[in-house]
Amino acid sequence: MGETSVTFGARPFTDACGCGLLRIYLCSGVGFPECCIPPGHHSCGHMGRLNWSASCYYFREPNAHKRFMEKLDARIRNHDREIEKMCNFHHQGFVDAITELLKVRADAEKLMGFTLFDLPLCKVTAQTEEVIRCRIQQRNMATTVEKLQLCIPGEMTWLYYSALKTMEQLENIYIPRVSQYRFCQIMAETLPKLREEIKEISMSDLKDFLESIRKHSDKIGETAMRQVPNTPPSQRPERRGSIIKKCSCNLVGFLFKVLTAQDLVDFSPVYRCLHIYTVLGDRETFENYYRKQRKKQARLVLQPQSNMHETVEGYRKYFNQIVGFFVVEDHILHATQGLVTRAFTDELWNMALSKIIAVLRTHSSYCNDPDLVLELKNLIVIFADTLQGYGFPVNRLFDLLFEVRDQYNETLLKKWALVFRDIFEQDNYSPIPVENEEEYKAVVSRFPFHDAEIEKQQFPKKLPMSQSVPQIYSQVKEFIYASLKFSESLHRSSTEIDDMLRKSTNLLLTRTLSSCLQNLIKKPHIGLTELVQIIINTTHLEHACKYLEDFITNITNVSPETVHTTRLYGLSTFKDARHAAEGEIYTKLNQKIDEFIQLADYEWGMAESDGRASGYLMDLINFLRSTFQVFTHLPGKVAQTACMSSCKHLATSLMQMLLDTELKQISMGAIQQFNLDVMQCELFASSEPVPGFQGDTLQLAFIDLRQLLDLFMVWDWSTYLADYGQPTSKYLRVNPSTALALLEKMKDTSKKNNIFSQFRKNDRDKQKLIETVVKQLRSLVNGMSQHS
Repeated sequence: MGETSVTFGARPFTDACGCGLLRIYLCSGVGFPECCIPPGHHSCGHMGRLNWSASCYYFREPNAHKRFMEKLDARIRNHDREIEKMCNFHHQGFVDAITELLKVRADAEKLMGFTLFDLPLCKVTAQTEEVIRCRIQQRNMATTVEKLQLCIPGEMTWLYYSALKTMEQLENIYIPRVSQYRFCQIMAETLPKLREEIKEISMSDLKDFLESIRKHSDKIGETAMRQVPNTPPSQRPERRGSIIKKCSCNLVGFLFKVLTAQDLVDFSPVYRCLHIYTVLGDRETFENYYRKQRKKQARLVLQPQSNMHETVEGYRKYFNQIVGFFVVEDHILHATQGLVTRAFTDELWNMALSKIIAVLRTHSSYCNDPDLVLELKNLIVIFADTLQGYGFPVNRLFDLLFEVRDQYNETLLKKWALVFRDIFEQDNYSPIPVENEEEYKAVVSRFPFHDAEIEKQQFPKKLPMSQSVPQIYSQVKEFIYASLKFSESLHRSSTEIDDMLRKSTNLLLTRTLSSCLQNLIKKPHIGLTELVQIIINTTHLEHACKYLEDFITNITNVSPETVHTTRLYGLSTFKDARHAAEGEIYTKLNQKIDEFIQLADYEWGMAESDGRASGYLMDLINFLRSTFQVFTHLPGKVAQTACMSSCKHLATSLMQMLLDTELKQISMGAIQQFNLDVMQCELFASSEPVPGFQGDTLQLAFIDLRQLLDLFMVWDWSTYLADYGQPTSKYLRVNPSTALALLEKMKDTSKKNNIFSQFRKNDRDKQKLIETVVKQLRSLVNGMSQHS
């Protein structure tokens, strides 16, 4: 049996709510077992009070239609009863509504009559259309105002640029279309003010950005400089722009946050302000303002603190600020189109470079700590390498490093001057004793000492130099290491570094060590024994200079045969010190001799001598003997010179004693006693206290005294006067003035107790001879003065 469908048409129902304004239709579809009609919508505001449903069935047997109709009628009756109940419930409201409607109908009829008969229909229609048009305009205006709210400057500064574009479209496209309306004119007048507000707010953001950059430029620079030490100079790539990247911001202004070296700064205020001023056609004003402000900030950044030289942190903060400033400018240069130019950044950098160099020259000169100067050098190298990586020329900074290197060397020299002084003060100036092989190796490991004779000796033994020699040698090497630290990272060749090391070492030897040695030699507590040891020490240090040269060659890997290799001047330093020590030995020996001479107590009027040499002179000779025994370790010429100098000084002192103007009288007995003392001096000279003298060379130091005393002892005036002036004269070394001065001291001036009284008694002719000799001597003296 085929399927059959029944479709019910629309069936009208009376208003169930009693308002009389609504008809509800029940519609049924096909193919649904049962469906419910949605609630009806009443213009009176009632909703959902009726719930009608219709059912459709598929009829598969002949009586199905009849049964369906019966069920439908039953359902209709049920619904009718419900409607009747509902109408009874709302009957009074229904009646009231009908009454109101009747009143409205009467008023409507009056209005209709008035409209139809008092006003032209076309006029009503025109007003209606005008109202409709006004409603549409109001709706459009509301929409426009809503959209314009997005263009008004507020906290959402990222909409500035979009707002300007929107205003431009309004001004150029949309407003002209409706320009006849007054609100459009008002809007057109408001747009320039909005633009100025946007400019002001974006400029405020830029000022906040500039202030934040000024405060945090040291953090930016610190991050940039921190990347440099970890990369070898030859492997440092161009890092321009890699340090600066967008980080974070708020909607009002710039919010600085240090993240990493790759994520530091938010430049959106700059970009935004640049774009806004560009759109508004005022880019030049913005560029001039930005450059002017950055120049002011550059001057502030370049101004150092007054105590910057006291700590390395002061220098580090100074460099960080400068690097941060120029890293920002480099990023602006490459991230914007002409906000700053290469000429502008070059101008800033040249100005900054001159200021930096002047500041570093001044502050580094205040520093006396070599460690601080070394840290300053390292900072300058990192500073230069960082900025060089951003394309800034830094050759002048490396030239400045050579000046700083000189300052560093000066601080090193001052430091090592104290080191050398302490070593010399603690030295005992005695040969180094070594008890066993271990001690011997410990010494030679610090100082290159080689002596075959000493190596053959059995332990214990002594090394010729004192303990200061290996200490000085070790400290010179330490100085070379310290000097090398400054030469590192200067991008210089090995040859240049080798040359710098040698020059600085020469300064250490020729200035610092030489000065310390000279001062040491002049110290009052340094005696003859110490001076002798100093001479020995300087000799060994002089021989060790070649090992210092080899040491420098090894650490710089430069061949000693390289052209222009600077030689160490230590040879001259130690020679000069040795000569000064030798001269001081001669001086101290003479001083010691003078001390003994002052002890002399001659009885110048004695009748005859004691028959033995004076005690003071014997003590003096014993002192000289023991002293010259110490000189055995000195070079032969030094000992010989010291011995000769001592003998000459002794002879001169004795001669001056005889010719002293305060000595008025002298007896022949005193002459005889004096002669015994001179004989002891001659015996000392002939005993070869220092080996190496040929013949009677040392005795010749006393030849003047010997001939003078022989002349008076023998009383051989006739021979002296007869042979005077002859090269073969027996008394060739006796000067007439000397003989006259001594002879006058022997004249009878008091007429009593005079050595010539016996002559007058015994032989008056001899007294006349003395007078004659005196006259002749005076004649010789006068002749000499006339010839001179």
